[in-house]
Amino acid sequence: MGRVEGQNPRRTGAEVVDFDEAMLDACAPRERAELAAEAELLASVFAPRRRPGDLTRMAAQLAAGERHAGPARPHVRRLAATLKRLARAA
Repeated sequence: MGRVEGQNPRRTGAEVVDFDEAMLDACAPRERAELAAEAELLASVFAPRRRPGDLTRMAAQLAAGERHAGPARPHVRRLAATLKRLARAA
């Protein structure tokens, strides 16, 4: 099959999208603020030194939690993404 006019056979670029960031950006500002407050509370208890590695491990544990957790699962996933964001800012 021949090449279609105007179609470039090689793509010149790709966009890499961070799923966690996109998921948080899709949240309403109030929800992001609530998630940030909850993440700060968890971090103050379980990672008081705010070391990025500690925060990232916390996020990984939350994200790897029960897949059949029902309606709470999306919230837990967003909370894990918020902890990752907190780790990047640390």
